[in-house]
Amino acid sequence: MLRPRKRQKQQGRRLTMWSFRWLMLGCVLAIATPQTTWAAIVKPTRSQNGMVASAHPLASQAGLEMLKQGGHAVDAAVATTFAISVVEPFSAGIGGGGFLLYREAQTNQIIALDFREKAPLQASPQMYLDDQGQVRRRASIDGHLAVAVPGTVAGLQAIHQQQGRLPWATVVAPAVQLAEQGFSVSDRLVRATQRRQAMFQQNAAARAVFTREGEQLQPGDRLIQSDLAKTLRAIAQDPTTFYRGWIADAIAADMAANGGLITKADLARYQPTWRQPVCGLFLLVRVCAMPPPSSGGVHLLQMLNLIELTDLHTKDWSHPDRLHGLAEVMKIAYADRAIHLGDPDFVQVPVAALISRDYARQRHPEIQWNRARSAAEVKAADPALLERLSQDLESADTSHLTVVDRDRNAVSLTFTINLGFGAGVVVPGTGIVLNNEMDDFAIAPGVPNAFGLVGGEANAIAPRKVPLSSMTPTIVTADNKLQLATGAPGGSTIITTVLQILLNVRAHGMDAGQAVSAPRLHHQWRPEFLRMEQDGFAPEVLASLQRRGHQLRESRGWGNANVIVITADHGLEGAADPRGEGAAYGY
Repeated sequence: MLRPRKRQKQQGRRLTMWSFRWLMLGCVLAIATPQTTWAAIVKPTRSQNGMVASAHPLASQAGLEMLKQGGHAVDAAVATTFAISVVEPFSAGIGGGGFLLYREAQTNQIIALDFREKAPLQASPQMYLDDQGQVRRRASIDGHLAVAVPGTVAGLQAIHQQQGRLPWATVVAPAVQLAEQGFSVSDRLVRATQRRQAMFQQNAAARAVFTREGEQLQPGDRLIQSDLAKTLRAIAQDPTTFYRGWIADAIAADMAANGGLITKADLARYQPTWRQPVCGLFLLVRVCAMPPPSSGGVHLLQMLNLIELTDLHTKDWSHPDRLHGLAEVMKIAYADRAIHLGDPDFVQVPVAALISRDYARQRHPEIQWNRARSAAEVKAADPALLERLSQDLESADTSHLTVVDRDRNAVSLTFTINLGFGAGVVVPGTGIVLNNEMDDFAIAPGVPNAFGLVGGEANAIAPRKVPLSSMTPTIVTADNKLQLATGAPGGSTIITTVLQILLNVRAHGMDAGQAVSAPRLHHQWRPEFLRMEQDGFAPEVLASLQRRGHQLRESRGWGNANVIVITADHGLEGAADPRGEGAAYGY
C-alpha cells in the first residue's frame, strides 16, 4: 500500500514533485498545490524483446525467464500466475479463478477466456438467509460455505494447450521452487495476515501455513509452503489432478467435514468458457475487454462512450469539471451494473445496447455540470430502451498481470480469491487457499456485498452459475497493432482504475509509470460518496467538487494495477503500481 508523504511546512509557493514533472513535460496539469505532496512517480521499465508486469517481483521474474527461454506470452503468463499463487496468497491463487484476454500478433485477433469460479451444484438463492429471511452475517465471506468451485488451474491449462510453446512442467516449475524453497515475507503480506488472524484461529491448516505456531509472521521471515509445493508438483505432472485426482478428493473431503457444498462432482464438471471480448472505439483506438460474466468490459466501454461525448478527455487532468464529469459517468455505469449484469449463460445481458453510442447519447444529457446527482436520481437503463436498442443493433483482494512477448502477442490476466485470503480456509495437506467468491453474488436483493455493490435477480445465486465480477483485463489496438495492455485488482474499483489508466495514456499523454501512479477517484453509485485518493488532489479542486454536492471520502491509495504500452519507436514500456510491491521486467 502506498503511503503518501506527510504534509510539510512550506514557505511561499513552490512546486511539488508532481507539478514540476508535468511542467517539464509541457503538460497543463494542476495535480498538486503548495499544501499537498505526492509520492514519487514510478519510473517505467523499457525494453524491446518482451516484458512482464505483475503484482510481485518474484512472479514477474518467473514470467520473464519463460520469455528468455523462447517462450510465448502465454507461457510467461501461466508461469507468472502460478508464481503469484505462491508469493501473493492473500490476493489470488489456484483456489480461485479469473479472466484472461489474449491477443495474437499475427492476426490481431483477441479472444477471452472465462475461468471464473462457479456456484456448487447444491447452491441456492436462500443459502445465506436465516429462517426469517435475513442475511446471516459473514456467511458468504468466512468459511467453507463461502467457497465457489475454483477455475484457475483449468483456465491456465486451456490457454497453454492452445498457445503455449514451452512444456507445461516448465512453466509450473518456478512456482514449485518458490513454494518449496520459500521467499522473504514482505510488509504487505504481513499486513494481510494480520487482517485475517480471526479466521486463521478457526482454520488449523491456514494457521499452520500463515502463522509461526500461532504467532504472526514478521517482515523478513521466510515463508515455505511444503504442502503447496507438493500440490504444484502434482499439477505440473497432470493438471487434471486438481479436478479428478487426489487434490479433488482432498477439497471435497474438507468441504464435507466443514459444511461446504463443493463435491467431487462439482470439480469434475468444471470447464472454463471461451468468450468473445467486448470491443469499442475510443479516440481512434480499439478497446477490447472482458465480457459478462464480468461487468468490466461493458462498463469500461459505456463510460468511454460518455466521456468522448462530453469531451471530458480534452480537459486538464485535474480540472474540477473533468473530475465531476467522471464521477457522474461512473454513477450511470454502476447503476446499470446493479440491475442488468449477470452470467450470460443464465440471464439475458443487453451488452450491445449498453456499449452502443446510441445509448450513450440517450444518457449523457442527464449529466449536470453544476451539481452532483444523488443515487436516487441516477436510474439504471429502462429495459424497454435497451430492448429497442438491442433490436436495432442485432442487424448491424485480486491480482493482475500483463505480458507482451517479442512478437507482440499479449496477455492481460486478472485472477482472484476475492477478499484477503479468500474464505480464510486452507485445504489440509494441499496448501490451497480457497476463495470466497460466493459473496460476489447478490445474496439478497439490494443487500450490498463486501465491496458495497448491490445487485438484483440477474446476479442471484444458482447452481453452476458464475458470480458477477468487476475484473477488467483490457487490450487496446490501432491499425492492427498493439497499443497497450492493462488491468487491475481492487473489487468494485477495478473498472474505474482501468478507465483512468487508459485515459492517462491515451488522452493525457502520460507514460506507463505516470499512468499507474496518478491519483484516482471512484464512484459506484451506491453508497453515495465520491472516493478520492488522499493528498492526490488540490484543496481547491476538492472544494469545487463539494460545492457541487459530492460527498467526498478521502482514503489512501487503492488498486495494484500494471500496464505495458507500445512506445512511438515500437518498444515496450511497462510499470507496476507504486501502491503495491509489483514490478515490470523486460529484456
